[in-house]
Amino acid sequence: MRKNDETLVAVIRSNVPPTEDEKNRLAEYLKKTRGIEVPITWEKDDSIVDGFQMQVGTDIYDWTISGRLRQFKESLDKLNPSGGSIIPLIRETVENWTPEVTAEEMGEVLTVGDEIATVSGLDHAAYGEILQFSNGVKGMVQDLTPDRIGCILFGDSEEISEGSIVRRTGKTAGIPVGDAFLGRIVDALGSPIDGKGDIPADGYRPIEMPAPSIIDRQPVDTPMETGLIAIDSMFPIGRGQRELIIGDRQTGKTAVAIDTILNQKGKNVICIYVAIGQKASSVAQLAENLSRRGAMDYTIIVNASASASASLQYIAPYAGCALGEYFMYSGRDVLIVYDDLSKHAIAYRALSLLLERSPGREAYPGDVFYLHSRLLERSAHLSEEKGGGSMTALPIVETQAGDVSAYIPTNIISITDGQIFLESSLFFSGQRPAVNVGLSVSRVGGAAQTKAMKSAAGTIRLDLAQYREMEVFTQFSSDLDETTKRQLVYGQGLMRLLRQAQYHPMSQHEQVIVLTAALGHIMQELNPEQVGRFESYLLRDVAEQAPELCQRIDSTGKLTPDDRSMIMDLAHRSLYAFQQEEAAAKAIASKGTGE
Repeated sequence: MRKNDETLVAVIRSNVPPTEDEKNRLAEYLKKTRGIEVPITWEKDDSIVDGFQMQVGTDIYDWTISGRLRQFKESLDKLNPSGGSIIPLIRETVENWTPEVTAEEMGEVLTVGDEIATVSGLDHAAYGEILQFSNGVKGMVQDLTPDRIGCILFGDSEEISEGSIVRRTGKTAGIPVGDAFLGRIVDALGSPIDGKGDIPADGYRPIEMPAPSIIDRQPVDTPMETGLIAIDSMFPIGRGQRELIIGDRQTGKTAVAIDTILNQKGKNVICIYVAIGQKASSVAQLAENLSRRGAMDYTIIVNASASASASLQYIAPYAGCALGEYFMYSGRDVLIVYDDLSKHAIAYRALSLLLERSPGREAYPGDVFYLHSRLLERSAHLSEEKGGGSMTALPIVETQAGDVSAYIPTNIISITDGQIFLESSLFFSGQRPAVNVGLSVSRVGGAAQTKAMKSAAGTIRLDLAQYREMEVFTQFSSDLDETTKRQLVYGQGLMRLLRQAQYHPMSQHEQVIVLTAALGHIMQELNPEQVGRFESYLLRDVAEQAPELCQRIDSTGKLTPDDRSMIMDLAHRSLYAFQQEEAAAKAIASKGTGE
């Protein structure tokens, strides 16, 4: 606790004692600033040869050459050229700068290790404040007790030792932001790690910010199309929504997120991919794939890889969110992917245990729910008064053996507006994306669908649910009636239709055309193996014969009865031509094998 002002003593440290005149002037200054007389004592310190330091309680007045140089450096750090040259600003700062007698609150390191430092003497430090250590390493206050502070470190702690000096900065943790970050890969502190040089910033945003209030939001009603027919038709995502992607390891969770990013090309959506605890090689490959397909132009990657400290993995999603808020509050639409929040929770658990916080369920601290709720609640569709921007979150969570009832998955399911559940058995059977129709849900629903998609999707979810139920039932029976067989073939065709190759998102008109034909039972006579080939055949025919239809669906988002009739007519003709070609190809193949 801070000492009472009446017991304060000013201690001057220097290599030569101050004169009486200097003591009197300092006593006058202290009386003026503190309102009481403060006794002054002197301690010899041979390490100070260029001035003096005066300590009053926990406040330190640094009147040494190094202290004044640090003041000057901080003045330069505050310069913001706003796109112009910084040289005139530096010249003006040098000409106008005068040293100030300011009190700094300084503390002392008690212990350090495992990315955690405990500090004493910083009585006024606040939660989330950045501290500066003597070797230049920065840390963030995470634990406040009456006699010490727990701090997580963002750099190499080897040079920090017991007794090292630590200073308050008065700043909360933040990240530089700006349009120049587009196309770049940065770490959790906003520093570039792609070897392309420095990034000029347009501003600075705290990584922790209150979520928009209810009155500052508007309903989610604009589609955030993923390009995946299995999701856009049954579990639509809206701009400003939070849709969880959940499943076991290696079930295609990241692939769904990446295809969604690719599908935003040309739609004026800023994409941010936050990699938490991923292999550096995986993130590099992902960046290469996005770059090759022209998606890095509107994408930012925030990478806190598996080799990064738990502190950086902990703040990475908040840093990515701060970048997204910069664009959202400027009236733009943002898509942010957190990959993945399971590893984020693990990093936070490690820090909490090192800070000696009480462990709870699965050794996670009691505030692990708040860890993710205060992050995901910042995604919103802002009101028109606030600019109308939006930030859509796709958090990713890894389950163990499909257990969605585990601690972290249930927490995040309760925070988000729906989940896309990816099932291992579907994935390994070749159904990709491996979306489980029964467990997946979007709580925004049709409000985030265009009229064309809503009309085309029709009863697909109900049809698939009936097929899955019938499939399980018929495993125990070999004698099936003709109607049941037809329903099974129809359901198998729909499942084949939902298979989609990675990096090939479909446009809205392509999805509408395929769904209209499939739910019109056009593909009923095809074998399931032929469905994928016919889908490509149909889309090529429609693009060649009715390009105005495709353009009309994309631009208006509507499917008129005339458009539906045109699609069905084209589909019938395409089916006939496709069957003829298939039969001819089969005949040629039979001749080649001598059958």
